[in-house]
Amino acid sequence: MAGSLVPLHKVPSRIYQHSNCLFFDHHSHQLHSVHLHHKYPPDKSNDKINLKKSLLIGPSIFRDRLRPVPALESDAPRPIQQANENLKRGKNFEQWDSLSAKFAGASNIPFLLMQLPQIILNARNLLAGNKTALLAVPWLGMLTGLLGNLSLLSYFIKKRETEVVIVQTLGVVSTYVVIAQLAIAGAMPLRHYIATSIVVFTGLILNFMNYYYLLNPGIWRLWEDFITILGLSVLSQVMWSTFLPYVPNTILPGLIAFVIAVLAVVMARMGKLSERGIKFVGSISGWTATLLFMWMPVAQMWTNLLNPDNIRGLSAVSMLLAMIGNGLMIPRALFVRDLMWFTGSSWACVFYGWGNLLCLYCLKCISREFFWAATIGFVTWIGVTLWRDTQVYGYTSPLTSVKELISGR
Repeated sequence: MAGSLVPLHKVPSRIYQHSNCLFFDHHSHQLHSVHLHHKYPPDKSNDKINLKKSLLIGPSIFRDRLRPVPALESDAPRPIQQANENLKRGKNFEQWDSLSAKFAGASNIPFLLMQLPQIILNARNLLAGNKTALLAVPWLGMLTGLLGNLSLLSYFIKKRETEVVIVQTLGVVSTYVVIAQLAIAGAMPLRHYIATSIVVFTGLILNFMNYYYLLNPGIWRLWEDFITILGLSVLSQVMWSTFLPYVPNTILPGLIAFVIAVLAVVMARMGKLSERGIKFVGSISGWTATLLFMWMPVAQMWTNLLNPDNIRGLSAVSMLLAMIGNGLMIPRALFVRDLMWFTGSSWACVFYGWGNLLCLYCLKCISREFFWAATIGFVTWIGVTLWRDTQVYGYTSPLTSVKELISGR
């Protein structure tokens, strides 16, 4: 969530374009600079060129790296005053703005490689006829991660965040490959796999049609409603099913969540809710996606607790790459004050990455040097992130940054 983008049809009539500290006012046709103020006569050809670029280039043309509003108002246009506020912060602010965005983009590398060791390990076990080894990878946990990535893909595409869109797409594809392997091994029911495949392929097509402005807004709203209802239903059912057989085997949690989600969406679309209620319903899909993604390590840790021996089927390299990939996105999530993004990335670092490494270390599956090097590196990275964010914002304590992150102000 490296910054919000208002769709072209929602852009206010008075637009400021930020490029090398310059702002162009389409009403007065004046070019404003922080240090100099030059006036230019109206030039209609420039407007046509800028509109043509915005249609061809897409998200990058309006991407001026402003601080977004809180998650509940993620689609609302951001105040113009934030642009002037950011410019006053100085070059360090702009440099960290650019660098944190590059970190988010660089997370594509570990995420691309993250599933490869697990995929290779699963393939070897399948070829060797050792299908029971794949039971160490819970399909419910992988399913929650897959649906979480797919929903977050919709969230980031709506905000036109190119770097993170690529990350989420890679997450969807790589996780789907693992799920396909689990279905081949019989570790995942076939009917669940078929339903998952339909949702994944449909979601990818709709998301990228919307990214390139090829999708009807009405169809996109239907997709958002669908992932909101599906996300709440699956999240409730998966959370319940994770603890089987210690809880009754029933679909009641998912059914209750489904009814509540349908009522909330219908009331929001009919205008029966307050403005804040409509914003809350609009944010459900994003937060549900984050919770789905966060539940993936919980399911894995529960499996580790019940069957400690099966943890040997996990790849320590995959866990390390997961920690690195999510860790690279933390600076950007903190910088733009996106609580949803920050929560999901931090949780994945601690529980999915470091938590599974801790389990592997306790069972003597990895060396002490490997575990402590990963731990020290992670703690150091978080410390540097907090220090740098505090510095560029001109605060005296990192607690101020955390407070702004949580409060959205």
